[in-house]
Amino acid sequence: MGQMALHAQPGLDSFAAAGGDPLALSREGWGALLQSWGWERFHGFQAFRALHRRHLASWDEAREVPRRLREQLENRLPIIWPVIDERFISGDGTVRSLLRLKDGEHVEAVFLPDEVFEGPAGLKRRRTTLCISSQAGCPVNCQFCLTALLGLRRNLGAGEIAGQVLTLVHEHGLRRGTGPCDRLNVVYMGMGEPMLNYEAVMQSVRLLCDDEGLALPPRRVTISTAGIVEKIRRFGTEPVRPRLAISLNASSEDQRQALMPIHRGQGGFAALLAAAREFPLAKRERLTFEYVLLAGINDTDADAGRLLQLLQGIRAKVNLIPWNQGPELSWQTPSPERVQGFQARLLAGGLPAFVRRPRGLDVFAACGQLSRRRAGAYTINMQSP
Repeated sequence: MGQMALHAQPGLDSFAAAGGDPLALSREGWGALLQSWGWERFHGFQAFRALHRRHLASWDEAREVPRRLREQLENRLPIIWPVIDERFISGDGTVRSLLRLKDGEHVEAVFLPDEVFEGPAGLKRRRTTLCISSQAGCPVNCQFCLTALLGLRRNLGAGEIAGQVLTLVHEHGLRRGTGPCDRLNVVYMGMGEPMLNYEAVMQSVRLLCDDEGLALPPRRVTISTAGIVEKIRRFGTEPVRPRLAISLNASSEDQRQALMPIHRGQGGFAALLAAAREFPLAKRERLTFEYVLLAGINDTDADAGRLLQLLQGIRAKVNLIPWNQGPELSWQTPSPERVQGFQARLLAGGLPAFVRRPRGLDVFAACGQLSRRRAGAYTINMQSP
């Protein structure tokens, strides 16, 4: 196969951009690559399944692949999974993993067993969730988030992103067809702004949703963004599209600009909510808005009223997140009564609202706490709602 034809095959661009990481290559890309080596395309599909379905540690374990090809792969494309350097296990079962990548950089991913969302009339929704990172650090600088203090170290490749999921699936025994993995949810809500690493993030989604790999249904994958408007519009056109969550966190222009300095540079509420209203939703799908509640800042009844007005006409739901403490940050968590009052105001206005209860607070695994720190170095108030 000529170099031009090979370059045009799906997945090979992202593969080259990821430095030749075999975990980044699509099933079709594997077929094209091995065909260029003189093998049959189906050998490439076997290699893809060995990685994404069987999570093999070395090519020698892929006995369905001819021995000579296994030797070639071991020499030319050795498998390098993200390595769990440390595990921080919460009293509630949450596990924060510090993952080392092949260049020595570290990111974090979180295993949340039996995660609970509380909705109207005491309704509880349970699910097993993996929360993964799309960047090492984050450039967005949300003022209430510990990850922002790291700044951006670098983007992750598609294989490094998908590799987090596959490593944790292996680590926690979430095998396909055994029960828990069939109900698994993956959220891009760890370190980084996914929409600022768009190509790698979407390639990782395609890898995770491939029927010959982990086979995650796209509806069980959620990508969260601080509001990168151009990429939200592009995201709506993707043939394989996960759910979208927009991190809102404010009810007025000045308030959101102060909390999320990216706000005005993206066109303010006018541009963000226009993109939200135009976003193509499936029949029963709702657009998720995340709202971190900060005591005395954005948690008043007036804020709830303005939020109802902002989201009017959008088929939406709101996940309310009482702020999770961070040692370098001076915000306060609202009382449980205030959280319930805010939720009640939204529900009374006809807007579905769920409270996300903190998980892994004692090991810095909760939303907004990921900063590669050692657990136990600081005291966390476990009475937070």
